[in-house]
Amino acid sequence: MMADTAQQEARCDQGVVLTNAVVRAAAWLDVPAGTLGAILGGSPFTVSRMKAGNYTLSPGTKSFEMAVLFVRLFRALDAITGGDEAAARAWMHNANVTLDGYPLDVMENIDGVSQLTSYLENRAACSVIHRS
Repeated sequence: MMADTAQQEARCDQGVVLTNAVVRAAAWLDVPAGTLGAILGGSPFTVSRMKAGNYTLSPGTKSFEMAVLFVRLFRALDAITGGDEAAARAWMHNANVTLDGYPLDVMENIDGVSQLTSYLENRAACSVIHRS
């Protein structure tokens, strides 16, 4: 019985931590609530509830998985830009020749978020190798 309670608490903590991480990453990158809602498979209203602390992502759901992917995307872009918030925002909001569009537009579906995350993680890995 105690093990079940501990597992439930751990799962709850994961949801809280990830929800907070997604909200902060979206704010850092200036991702509109509608776009974040589309990424997570929810709505702008759900995002508003997340920001207010009235909604937590649940482990094992599609929204949770997409949130993990979004945080990975953020971390890769943060690594590439060296933590420069203005540079990260500019990258998200400007046309990209390689992506053939705006990164914000590319990530409005599951395939787009996945491809963009892979692209950024590969770029981040290359930049680490070149700095060595």
